[in-house]
Amino acid sequence: MSTSDVTDNPGTGAPVPPQTPLVGPADAARYESRFSALASGTTSSVMRDLMAITEKADIISLAGGLPDTETFPREIYDEIVGQIGTDFLASSLQYGPTDGMGELREQIAKVMADEGARVRVDDIMITTGGQQAIDLSIRTFVDRGDTVLAEGPTYPGAAPCFTAYGADVTHVPMDDDGMREDLFEEAYERLAAEGRPPKILYTVPNFQNPAGVTMSLERRERLMEFAHRVGLLIIEDNPYGQIRFEGDPLPTLYELDDGAGWVVYLGTFSKILVPGMRVGWAVSPPQVLRKMNLGKQAADLCSSTYNQRFVAEYLKRYDYREHVARVCELYRGRRDAMLDALAARFPAEATWTRPRGGLFVWATLPDFIDTTALQAKALERQVAFVPGEGAFLDGRGRNSMRLNFSSVPEAVITEGIGRLGEVIGEVIALHEALNPGSR
Repeated sequence: MSTSDVTDNPGTGAPVPPQTPLVGPADAARYESRFSALASGTTSSVMRDLMAITEKADIISLAGGLPDTETFPREIYDEIVGQIGTDFLASSLQYGPTDGMGELREQIAKVMADEGARVRVDDIMITTGGQQAIDLSIRTFVDRGDTVLAEGPTYPGAAPCFTAYGADVTHVPMDDDGMREDLFEEAYERLAAEGRPPKILYTVPNFQNPAGVTMSLERRERLMEFAHRVGLLIIEDNPYGQIRFEGDPLPTLYELDDGAGWVVYLGTFSKILVPGMRVGWAVSPPQVLRKMNLGKQAADLCSSTYNQRFVAEYLKRYDYREHVARVCELYRGRRDAMLDALAARFPAEATWTRPRGGLFVWATLPDFIDTTALQAKALERQVAFVPGEGAFLDGRGRNSMRLNFSSVPEAVITEGIGRLGEVIGEVIALHEALNPGSR
């Protein structure tokens, strides 16, 4: 018998026979009729579905939104872990308050001050990564059938949250200056006239995921003026704001709200430190924070106290901005490598964004190309991307794709874009052969 066929029984060394599923596929119907409406309506993020494939060593993955964790200094990690073990072990292994460790919330207030936003510590709640902050904020405000506005494309990880809670999402198109404010106002007024006034706007204004574009200052100011006038709540998701390669920082919508209470701000350390710690946060008025706190109690009671302590100690001992500067320098080179490769290897019919920060490029192909179908052909060449339809909830985006440059070395980016360009070129050539004169 192969050693892969058995597993040692801990404590006895006795072999355990291979396990077979207690319930086979034929019995699945017994559960389908019992699933809640929430569970039945929940879908997987297209990114999560790709992870099992892209983890294979021979795949060049331009799909994941993964930071390069090699940038975090090992010696700093070892030092903080040692300090926690010496000074904070008991408390770091204990449950903590649902709204998070006070010392960490104080450090987050300082991080946000670096971005120009004055925040009360009591208005901050720690979450288990930025994804939980998104889920809690949508859960707090959205009932089934409620109308929600979001950029088109929107963050693919938010799409399952909208679907799970039954939101009716209207996408607002973007251009190089972010969400089109004129089309946003038009959509809001049309929906309000139909008796479906949007309840919230969800936006990623800085280096948007997946499009990579940034909302201009003029549009931010106009958006906040409109939100104040009609009373629209905005969820501002800002995981990439400090990953800027060029240009001057812009004020957050939270800052422009100037304490009026119309913006719920979401942040995370996944991009500016490391994602594995799963430490994010939300900033909102006390009335909102109390409801989000209740939702978090039901979800996980509290975020990892050990991980919170790690991040708090790092922020107290080191200047995180030096680490962010190193990350930005690395990602800038990779962004440039991707843009150069796209210009050299993608067909003339394709267009793409040119981000000034963040992790992503959004590419658009001719209308006759379905990037979900294209993915299978790309995987045959050992290269992966995120198909665009996962960033929409209305069927759009089928001819678009998200490309990530943060987690792959420059030479590998060049090779991956080259392979992808070849696949796209073959599809275009076949289309033209089957449709003479279509060019």
